[in-house]
Amino acid sequence: MRPILIIAIVLISVLAQAQTIEVLDTIYANDSKNVALFFPEPIRQGITGSENFVFTYNREKEQYFGLLQAQPGKESNLLVININGSIFSYIVRYKAQLSKLNYFVPLSNSIGNEKPKVVDSIQTETSEKSIDNDTYYYQKFCSYLLDRRQYLGRHTRHKEGVILRVENIVFDKEELYFVIQIRNNSTLDYDLNFLNLSIETRQKGKKKSLQRLYQEPIFKHHLPSKIAVNETVRFIYVMPKFSLSNDRRVILELNEKDGERNIELKISHKYINNPN
Repeated sequence: MRPILIIAIVLISVLAQAQTIEVLDTIYANDSKNVALFFPEPIRQGITGSENFVFTYNREKEQYFGLLQAQPGKESNLLVININGSIFSYIVRYKAQLSKLNYFVPLSNSIGNEKPKVVDSIQTETSEKSIDNDTYYYQKFCSYLLDRRQYLGRHTRHKEGVILRVENIVFDKEELYFVIQIRNNSTLDYDLNFLNLSIETRQKGKKKSLQRLYQEPIFKHHLPSKIAVNETVRFIYVMPKFSLSNDRRVILELNEKDGERNIELKISHKYINNPN
């Protein structure tokens, strides 16, 4: 390889490394004048690396500026942290004659933040673990409820051999668990289109009307898509905890896919407000 080419490669490498080196600005100060530094956010902390440099700022009331003074001696450094976590770092030197007394520091001069983005990823991971833990708990508690036999009143509706029943309503932590049963005593399989849970409000007055508000389950456990002939299925809807006034009630709406065996089951407010 030719010497000129080698020198060129070395120069390119040195320049590339130089571009990655973080260059700190130098601020000059002395003992006869105050050098003012104005930051984009209030100063939370300011530290100098040597006693011959003093950086003062208001520690009791948030302010955007600090004052730097210096005694003759070796150069040092100044580290400033804003209230939002932005970090600024400078080389400070003593100079008898000052040409600049005020520095207006832009946010772009920040070398980083004391709260790095890694924290966000950790929080996201923690949040995902929390969701997974909730799902695991729902699964375990739903399995427990399906293994036990406990009933809350008589809540049954049927149509053409298809029977919809609410076996139980259980309160646990911050959720309501609706234990639901569907029995197919007909001669045709039942293809489930949807089973919606809504809150129905009965409007008072001369012109009585009903208004329904759909409620989205947090979790569905063993919800079937088909109930075969002579088959009974049991599953659970997990809902956020709620209570009802006496002019409201819960409506379970069972809808058949490509069929007309649709069922509505009404549950009084007193069963919602007094679950097992």
